[in-house]
Amino acid sequence: MFKNYLKVACRNLLRNRTFSFINLTGLAVGLGCFLLIALYVLDELSYDRYYNKAGDIYRINADVRWGGQELRVAETSDMMGPILKEDYAQIQEYTRIYSHSGDTKLIRKGSEYITETRTAYVDSTFFNVFAFPALEGDTRTALNVPYAVVMTASAAARYFGSANNAIGKTIEVQDGGKDVPYKVTAVIANIPGNTHFHFDLLFSMQSLDYKWGQIGNVNFHTYLLLKPGTDYKAFEKKFPAYIKKHLIPAMKDFQIYSMADLEKSGNGFRFSLIPVTQIHLYSDRQGGEELSPPGSVQYVAIFSAVALFILLIAVVNFMNLTTARSAGRAREVGVRKALGTARGELVMQFLTESTLMVFLSLLIGIGIAFLALPLFNSLSGKTMTLASLFSPVILPLLIALPFAVSLLAGSYPAFFLSGFKPIEVLKGQLKAGTKSGWLRSTLVVVQFTISIVLIIATIVVFRQLRYIQTRDLGFNKEQVLIIDGVDALGNNADVFKREVTQLSGVKAGTLSAFLPVSKSARNVYNVFKDPVQTASNSFNVETWAIDDGYFSTIGIKVLKGRNFSPGFTTDSSAVIINEAAARILGYADPVGKNIYTFNDAGKPTTYPVIGVVKNFNFETLHHEVRPLMFTLQRSTGLASFKVNTSLIAPLIGEVRDKWAALAPGIPFSFRFLDDSFNEMYQSEQQVGKIATIFSVLAILISCLGMFGLATFVAEQRTKEMGIRKVLGASIQGIVRLLSADFIKLVAIAFVIATPFSWWIMRKWLQDFVYRVNFSWWIFLAAGLAALLIALVTVSFQAIRAALANPVRSLRMD
Repeated sequence: MFKNYLKVACRNLLRNRTFSFINLTGLAVGLGCFLLIALYVLDELSYDRYYNKAGDIYRINADVRWGGQELRVAETSDMMGPILKEDYAQIQEYTRIYSHSGDTKLIRKGSEYITETRTAYVDSTFFNVFAFPALEGDTRTALNVPYAVVMTASAAARYFGSANNAIGKTIEVQDGGKDVPYKVTAVIANIPGNTHFHFDLLFSMQSLDYKWGQIGNVNFHTYLLLKPGTDYKAFEKKFPAYIKKHLIPAMKDFQIYSMADLEKSGNGFRFSLIPVTQIHLYSDRQGGEELSPPGSVQYVAIFSAVALFILLIAVVNFMNLTTARSAGRAREVGVRKALGTARGELVMQFLTESTLMVFLSLLIGIGIAFLALPLFNSLSGKTMTLASLFSPVILPLLIALPFAVSLLAGSYPAFFLSGFKPIEVLKGQLKAGTKSGWLRSTLVVVQFTISIVLIIATIVVFRQLRYIQTRDLGFNKEQVLIIDGVDALGNNADVFKREVTQLSGVKAGTLSAFLPVSKSARNVYNVFKDPVQTASNSFNVETWAIDDGYFSTIGIKVLKGRNFSPGFTTDSSAVIINEAAARILGYADPVGKNIYTFNDAGKPTTYPVIGVVKNFNFETLHHEVRPLMFTLQRSTGLASFKVNTSLIAPLIGEVRDKWAALAPGIPFSFRFLDDSFNEMYQSEQQVGKIATIFSVLAILISCLGMFGLATFVAEQRTKEMGIRKVLGASIQGIVRLLSADFIKLVAIAFVIATPFSWWIMRKWLQDFVYRVNFSWWIFLAAGLAALLIALVTVSFQAIRAALANPVRSLRMD
């Protein structure tokens, strides 16, 4: 019996080639898109889930309210982990990671140096918490001593040719102008990409030059491994006791002696735990706080919805076109039922046809996904493979998918067609068309509602991205050349700056590790406006060490006072602040006023304010501009130059020559400030590109269905069009008549899609502090675009029907 079903199904598919092609193509593209997005979503959901104890690992987050500011950071003090481990039996182990954005290591290989950016200092307990497999050595003891390093397999191959040839050997790390040897004590497998940190070199924490014991600072990512069965939400309730016992005593200089004093001052601390498996998608810490750029559960939800939308559109096409062809198969159903075929057999016949179609479409869809995967990886920044689809978790879903889709897409046509009454069919009383096809009309509305929502979403995303690119940021990111690793030059850094600024095409230059983009240095100090510090007169301010050429190079405007100047020897103890800091200080004109902070010896130090600069966005537009203070100090991590980009190719060659003369063997690395700025919004740009591509594909799939439906309508009304032409109807009138029903459906879809898309995109834009506003033209443009797409799709068949010879049309049986 099944063989007969399959044979009839193949014959019907071949007999109706146009409709079969449209159905097959629509489903294949829809399934291909669905598989690609499914790979993306599964990859995003897989982060940090492969550790043996992943379910018990948590990172400590800190929310600090101080001086009227709210800081949401992913770091704690160096003391918090050890103290909690000692105080609470629920903690099985703790570990800390010290890796500041912008830190690089220069490691000697022969007579040359290699720049390593994926480095960190970690505790000896690191591998007790994060159990990465060891290829060589014992990770349990590898970091117990100073000047030890654990390498990944790729790093070991980079320096020693093989991961099996590294244990016991040393690498020389440049530190303070001299090479410091580190012994390789273990080699681990490469850290997978679906991890919230990516390191190639892990140095023992005992090697870190740090002023330990600063319980009020936040510089370490601290992780807790809780004992199995511990409720982490219940454990969070112990943090107030930690604050009372350990933080309050450290705040006596602020005249805070109790929790009541802390609350009364309007300040506060709140610590919380986030499961390591949620960091990638759910962490909402401030810019630069994460060890690698996080993902977004919002984007995962959006792409999941897009995948389901595209699949739904493809399924809708199938249902539409199959039910539309009902009249063509009505006589077949009538004859078969008159000959005694049971309705159940007819249902099985039609379900077999739909299942065959879906299986063929799935095979083609897998091929489409395979061919498109390299491009999709490039757009999404991932390294996914189709092999993930055949994992034990996904393979059952992949097998079930065609049955689920064929049941969903084929069930209504099967029961609809098998329900025809044979007498009515054989007497020619069955009519089919758009007027009786309320279901088809509903499905067309669903398709174009989704299409309009996607069009509006794409416009809003690109308007926001355009706004990010063109907004006045308060500094000039264009034509700024950045040279990395300048601290390797030592005392020659100033010579390098001076020689490069003398080159033709260079307008200004500066030495500073601090830039208004991610992956640059960040320091935060507590300052106060009165000689005696209290909790009410102090606040945290980000502090950047710069030179006198910084503002002219980066294009930051001094609003009040003046810039640093070599002619003023006292400028080394002066500061310049931004408008946000001036607002917190409360002075109408802070120039000439003093602010105070503690020096490294713990003594109050006075800093006169000599200038105020215009606020500029040194974090992403997701965040407001925070208080910022500049000091005149030597900071040689980076060299930045304002250049004439029309001469950039020969200029970079000249700069490279200057570098080689002053730092032989040190790698020369450069980038542009605008490129680093764009990296801050990489996830948004990826979302914009991917959303555009899938929106276009969804619209094309919708057009395929509408084209097929328009073809069917034109066929059904062939005689009617012939009579109308004989009676004098114009071509324009016939086209308008055939298009009118579809225009109405698009109009209904527009009315439904507008409020829905407004709600969705409003929630997305709320994640940006600085954002575009909704404009009425966005919705109008999306509606007109959908209408134009529908008209172009339908008009082809309408014009074809209108131009047909009426005599031939009237002769058709």
